[in-house]
Amino acid sequence: MTENRDKPIIETEGVNSMDNTKIGKLIYSLRKEHGMTQLQLAERMNISDKTVSKWERGLGCPDVSLISELSRVLNVDIDSLLIGELDVNKGLGASMRRIKFYVCKSCGNIITSLSDISVSCCGKKLLPLEAKKADDKDQLTVEKIENDYFISSEHEMTKEHYISFVALISGDAVMIRKQYPEWDLQVRFPAFARGRLVWHCVKHGLFWQEIQ
Repeated sequence: MTENRDKPIIETEGVNSMDNTKIGKLIYSLRKEHGMTQLQLAERMNISDKTVSKWERGLGCPDVSLISELSRVLNVDIDSLLIGELDVNKGLGASMRRIKFYVCKSCGNIITSLSDISVSCCGKKLLPLEAKKADDKDQLTVEKIENDYFISSEHEMTKEHYISFVALISGDAVMIRKQYPEWDLQVRFPAFARGRLVWHCVKHGLFWQEIQ
């Protein structure tokens, strides 16, 4: 792979106003998260690994013609890439940010939707749950073990008070792990990207926290 295949680093006022160091650090972090070497990222972008190295060292920023493809490869929205800061909510993708959860209190059925719909279960109309950001003391414990997120909690799991499900929302998917009273809350999700954990307490409702 030769340097002459690279797109030139543009030198316009708009690009120079960006923080190349922050952008480079974000590219480095996302590349590592996806388990790619500089050469592997370069090959996917059809550029040289020297150019990726320049970006990550803050010595230049990606050409505007590369931004869209780079955001796709690194699974990050363009705005976050250009400012060098990851907004987890934006990183989830527009449709996934709108996901709604419905829980039937009678049978425990869990229903999700990406748009406004009419939902009924056990003869009753269900309303979408409003998720609240979890305080530090209420957050679930997240550990990365090999290629998985291991999720656990000391939340009580009695028949009257327990977490009924835990979900991981990523850029283009949602995975749900159903939970039952008198189980220890211990679940695993593939650690494929940043995302958001959402869980439902039968007493206190729906909560969320970010996964970095």
